[in-house]
Amino acid sequence: MAQSITKAIVPAAGLGTRLLPATKSQPKEMLPVGRKPVVQYVVEELQSTGLRQILIVTGRRKRTIEDHFDPDPELVSKLKQAGNEALLEDLDYLEGKSRFYYTRQSTPRGLGHAISLGADFAEDGDCVVALGDSIVAATDPAAPLRAMVDAYQHLGAAAMVAVEKVPKEETFRYGIISIDGAEPPPGEPVAMTDIVEKPSVGAAPSTLAVAARYVFGPAVFDALRRTPPDVRGEIQLSDAIKMLIQMGEPVYAWPFGADCRRYDVGNFESYFRSFVDFALADERYGYMVRKYIKKIAYEL
Repeated sequence: MAQSITKAIVPAAGLGTRLLPATKSQPKEMLPVGRKPVVQYVVEELQSTGLRQILIVTGRRKRTIEDHFDPDPELVSKLKQAGNEALLEDLDYLEGKSRFYYTRQSTPRGLGHAISLGADFAEDGDCVVALGDSIVAATDPAAPLRAMVDAYQHLGAAAMVAVEKVPKEETFRYGIISIDGAEPPPGEPVAMTDIVEKPSVGAAPSTLAVAARYVFGPAVFDALRRTPPDVRGEIQLSDAIKMLIQMGEPVYAWPFGADCRRYDVGNFESYFRSFVDFALADERYGYMVRKYIKKIAYEL
């Protein structure tokens, strides 16, 4: 029986320059989407997957992430005294479900380098990587990751990479994978034969884009150590995954289903869409938002 995976690495060290000036002093991972900051959705997804040890890789001016996940007994006590059960439920992510660890990527050196800082944390075991600026939305947001972990263990994989279909004309924005044969149905893992980071227009090998969730074995850290920096001096995770494939390691892709949507909070267009969608879906305030939007749409 495979040993359960308990550790996750959350890279959250990016500068967020495409979201300036909002990210001048506020990490993009702490921008609110609906009633929660982006990174809280990620952490709650990991907690619901059963991951109890979470390493967050931060950077300069990102101390607020640590503060957000720091228990606040005084605040909880005041809310209990006030009988504010709704707000106490909102703070449930702090109630002993996970242990948080932090390390800092002081100089931006790429996603691969940020993940490599978690090598000692992983201790030569399996771990999950979930990007801190990407939210997975579904009826059960943790269901895809749980299925990925199960498939990873069942197949004895070295890596399981979440992917999503994107329009052909947008493939240049993503890491795009190669597979043999037709694109698989959702939820069916398929062996990867290559990965290309942001292919030039018209050169993408498929329309399956890497989707910010991974399950890795210890071999990925060896590959990251051996991955040379790119022309910008950054170590790219996609290059390390390519190396795993070239080494003959079993690397699989896990296609997200149609009922699963990923929100990449990387620029203002995607951030605005994320906020609106989550505000509309909010069980407590969504009806007010829908009412307001209908009102202003009628006035237009």
